[in-house]
Amino acid sequence: MDDWKHPLDTDGPTPMWFQIAERLRNAIETGMFGPGDTLPSEAELNLQFGVSRATSRSALNDLETRGYIVRRSGRGSIVLRKRVDQPAEALSGFSEDMRRRGLRPSYRVLKVGREAATASVAEALEVRRGAKVFLSHRVLLADDEPIGLALSWLAPRLFRNQGPPTAEELETGSLYGWLQSTCGVTMGRARTYIESAAADPVQAEILEVEEGFPLLLARRNSYDTDDKPIEHVDLSFRSDRYRFQLEMRR
Repeated sequence: MDDWKHPLDTDGPTPMWFQIAERLRNAIETGMFGPGDTLPSEAELNLQFGVSRATSRSALNDLETRGYIVRRSGRGSIVLRKRVDQPAEALSGFSEDMRRRGLRPSYRVLKVGREAATASVAEALEVRRGAKVFLSHRVLLADDEPIGLALSWLAPRLFRNQGPPTAEELETGSLYGWLQSTCGVTMGRARTYIESAAADPVQAEILEVEEGFPLLLARRNSYDTDDKPIEHVDLSFRSDRYRFQLEMRR
């Protein structure tokens, strides 16, 4: 259970801070330290391995950079849940993504209704500015933990023969699944722009992070198989729980 405490190799080429970081990383990945647990402090690592404070700090900073822990003043180094890796080239819904990774997706609806399209929404959905479009604002949860927000606008043409989804339908199921089963709409392609953002006070409270916490912002325009616009959505994810994966070839 305490393999990570074995003496360091002081004669080899591997820096001591990296040896400590790798031992703690392995202890996290094997379940010795679980989500929410606190790692040994810098002072405890100094005493355990006989290293300087700068060495132990470098080890913990490395783990934070790689997304294994978050360091909080007065609370120490807290182990995080494993991040969700989302292939940037995959066109799929949140529910599908979470189930594929063995997580239970759920939603909490913050707002549904119709509102006037702003210039950017109107351009994305190919409607006139000020046209009434359906809006939904939902919290995205994985195993009951809030990891993201979805602010979505849908094209008015989708609801010519039926009304938009209710808050109950959006809270209990996938939006893309509803569009396919109710409207007969299938996603064909999407264009996504990924940026960084800082959590504002409202986002911070909902996502249970501090104000200014780094978020991943994905702005996506989705189209059906006839290349007609379906949705414009702003997705805001906690950077400690979600990351985009992009595979590139030459």
